[in-house]
Amino acid sequence: MFSNTRDALREKMARCDINRYAKRRLPILSWLTTYKLPWLPQDALAGFTVGLTAIPQGIAYGVVAGLSPEYGLYASFMASFVYIVFGSCKSITIGPTAIMATMVQPLVVAYGPDIAVLLTFLKGCMIALLGLFHLGFLLSFISLPVITGFTAAASINIAASQFKSLLGIPGRSEDLVDALDAIFSNLEKIRYQDTLLGVVTIAVLVLFKHLPGRRTGNWIQKIAWVVTLARNAIVVVVGTALAYIFFVNEQTPFVLTGTLGEGLPPFGPPPFSIIANNRTYDFIETTTAMGTTLFFVPVVSAIEHMAIAKAFAMGKSLDATQEMLALGLCNMFGSFVRSMPVTGSFTRTAVNHSSGVKTTFGGLFTGCLVLLASSLLTSTFRFIPKATLAAVIICAMYYMLDFKTYALLWRARKVDFFLMLITFLFCVFLKLEWGILIGIVLNLVILLYFSTRFTVQTEVEQTGDKALIRVTPEETIAFPAAEDFRARIMKLSENNSSNVVLDCKNLKRIDVTVAKNLKLLSNDLQLRGRAINCVNCRDNVEVVLKAIAPDTQSGPSGDQNLYH
Repeated sequence: MFSNTRDALREKMARCDINRYAKRRLPILSWLTTYKLPWLPQDALAGFTVGLTAIPQGIAYGVVAGLSPEYGLYASFMASFVYIVFGSCKSITIGPTAIMATMVQPLVVAYGPDIAVLLTFLKGCMIALLGLFHLGFLLSFISLPVITGFTAAASINIAASQFKSLLGIPGRSEDLVDALDAIFSNLEKIRYQDTLLGVVTIAVLVLFKHLPGRRTGNWIQKIAWVVTLARNAIVVVVGTALAYIFFVNEQTPFVLTGTLGEGLPPFGPPPFSIIANNRTYDFIETTTAMGTTLFFVPVVSAIEHMAIAKAFAMGKSLDATQEMLALGLCNMFGSFVRSMPVTGSFTRTAVNHSSGVKTTFGGLFTGCLVLLASSLLTSTFRFIPKATLAAVIICAMYYMLDFKTYALLWRARKVDFFLMLITFLFCVFLKLEWGILIGIVLNLVILLYFSTRFTVQTEVEQTGDKALIRVTPEETIAFPAAEDFRARIMKLSENNSSNVVLDCKNLKRIDVTVAKNLKLLSNDLQLRGRAINCVNCRDNVEVVLKAIAPDTQSGPSGDQNLYH
């Protein structure tokens, strides 16, 4: 009887564990069973509003990546659908971003669009594996100054790559230097029509962004709020209508986007071999051609996504493993519909949050709207002026420049500011991948340098005619600082004939290298007729000292027998 009861209890607990795990890895199971009908209008409003932003941005970022504009749309709708099932943060929207586009663009120019689709699949696999094996902590080694410098450089390079389109000059630019050189070398090719349209579009976007609108205000404020959120879609629609009117009247004053792919995307596995430059590259050759981009695109994508997820978690605990798994799956599934690499978008996430979204179900409406545009409006998209898209991208990049963080780094810690600046300069004038790599390496060098430096308090304790030097480290001493610590104590003892007490109250841990140096220090002091004793040791510290340097042990607080 008792055996049957225990078996039933175990079976019930096993079912509970499976249910909890399923809800954790499929968050849709958590909110779908408790979904309330009043949430539907709010999710629908948020989804459609995000869609109005996602469509022009998807087209624009497809162009930035050197792809046909529909690739950005394919990426948006598939990511929206997948995140509904696997996403754990209701406000997050995943899709193409400017940084992803600019990182993949050199590969697309050299090898064609297939390499971007394969990169999307491989990136998804890598991020999903990082999440499953709980390796997201590795991203913590990339500091805020490095990320800030990289983002600023990417924003400037992306904006600069659109200068030629804004001015009506044919061709493309890779970065700031290339763009400025191309402009000053082709001043005679500047078209005043495109320039005027681009400048006016930028002015309108800035004006619309600063309209005093509120979602919960009066009807005028609500209209202003909608206009602010949909400003990218509005200027693209107006620019397209203007170009179409000129086209009907047999005039083409603007350089247009051109023909897009027709209808829905083809469904099929990503290309594991590609045809480019009049030859076929197999899988190994293709991944080799990706170079450092194959490593840095997943890393940057994960950093960008996790930063946005933390910002919009709104005080709730964030399941980093689930978010990385969701991001990986969005890319993996996206590669089956010819998607470019995707990650969390700060702009669209902010729009989603401010629209009052209740669950990730809002992504269904975003995906449907983008899918509708992909299938029915491709003939219309060909009339979008390049100057209009360039203006949208340039404005978006300007608002990615975080001037408050730059000032904060300068005021708080000059070392971090210059680390950000060095990363920024290398990213702008070299390559984004190499710039962030140099920033990471330099950051680790700085980290290692400070790990060899530490702060100690020293005081002389007098009892009668006897004296002790009490040395109290203010932080844990790691092995890079072991030799420097030993040298400091030896120098201190040269100027004082007293014994040394090492107060370990602030040492949370100690490694074998430090303990070994303490033993050598004890031997050196004994040759001078002096001694060193460790007091106030934590249990884990005491275990290491007893094993490596037992002759340095003494009472819990520095007993009087140390005065000898």
